[in-house]
Amino acid sequence: MKKSLQILPALLLFLAITSCSSVKVAADYDKAVNFDNYKTFAFFKSGIDKAEINDIDKRRILRAIETELLAKGYTKSKNPDLLVSIFTKSNQRVDVYNNNWGVGAWGWGGPRWGWGWNIQPTVSTSTQGVLYVDLIDANKKELVWQGQGTGYLSKNMDKKEARINEFVTKIMEKYPPGIQQ
Repeated sequence: MKKSLQILPALLLFLAITSCSSVKVAADYDKAVNFDNYKTFAFFKSGIDKAEINDIDKRRILRAIETELLAKGYTKSKNPDLLVSIFTKSNQRVDVYNNNWGVGAWGWGGPRWGWGWNIQPTVSTSTQGVLYVDLIDANKKELVWQGQGTGYLSKNMDKKEARINEFVTKIMEKYPPGIQQ
């Protein structure tokens, strides 16, 4: 029993870390488009300006997208085949746990230490973010591919850039369609 109580905190920490670090991704695309025809890209400034995030995070996202596209053999150009745009959403999640079990209990003579009934609920908050990456045919001005990443955002400012890179990397693994890694 004592051994399992020592392992329990480590197991809970592992579950918390792995459940928060995942990014769920999805992609949709126009099946009539031949993606082999696209070789160059540029950022669609008017679309990016509408994204409701701060400029520092926009630059982080755009740098990560540029890195991914360059690694796939695309070239940044003033006369591009593809325009890249982004937009974001976020939802605040509040979890209330009323399990009523905790440490500490009232008894005759005041509070006592030990396992017992806890009247206070446990409340935790987290922010779930969604990043959309749109690839638009520059000549037709039509959306040809959209990637979406959903996951929890880091509250730790030191880990924010790594989390943004993780979002973008996971999303861009879906591009181009049919060539999954």
